[in-house]
Amino acid sequence: MFQQKVAVITGGARGIGKAIAEEFKKAGANVCIIDRLPNEYFVGDLSSQTVLETFTKKVIDDYGHVDFLIHNAMPLMKGIDQCSYEEFTYALQVGVTAPFYLTKLFCPYFAPGASVIHISSSRDRMSQPQTESYTAAKGGISALTHALAVSLSGKVRVNSISPGWIDTTDTLYEGSDAMQHPAGRVGNPLDIANMVLFLCSEQAGFITGENICIDGGMTRQMIYHNDFGWTLQRDE
Repeated sequence: MFQQKVAVITGGARGIGKAIAEEFKKAGANVCIIDRLPNEYFVGDLSSQTVLETFTKKVIDDYGHVDFLIHNAMPLMKGIDQCSYEEFTYALQVGVTAPFYLTKLFCPYFAPGASVIHISSSRDRMSQPQTESYTAAKGGISALTHALAVSLSGKVRVNSISPGWIDTTDTLYEGSDAMQHPAGRVGNPLDIANMVLFLCSEQAGFITGENICIDGGMTRQMIYHNDFGWTLQRDE
């Protein structure tokens, strides 16, 4: 399906990013990962401009072009009570600045039919307490999606995916954890990887600037105190 295509994946050493990388490899693509964790291609911190430029040069030296650019690296999650200025800035560097700058660096090298995918989060539209750094980064990358889609129109399709609860530990969730989702289960990395590959395929050729929320229906479920067994309990 993607024989000899070049897929670049940030944060591809574990979790959702690893699943995306594995599915691209199964489909015949050459996969270039950048992650702070050990991996077979490139180890580096996405908050560094120099690292991003060095990584881009390596990909182009190795392959000469890019077909698919997947921004998946996870920003730091800290809330307003504990998150410092430096930590909040770092979260935005990894979650928004790096996707923007890598896309800019690769712009001259995108092959015909190229696709950029941003992995956002359902937290781009809903929140839990004390998640400001992560939520701000994910909201930023969701907005960056439609901005880039317009700027790169006719050259690159740009879309984003907002995962909900995706378990990356092979845990079997039953009872309330599963049933609170209208889909009846917690998500898994393949739920996201399968959508990434679809959005990169020719079948999705008329889709750009779009955000697709994959959360088992959680963001569509209205919740009221004392309705259908839901109760709100605040810590005193």
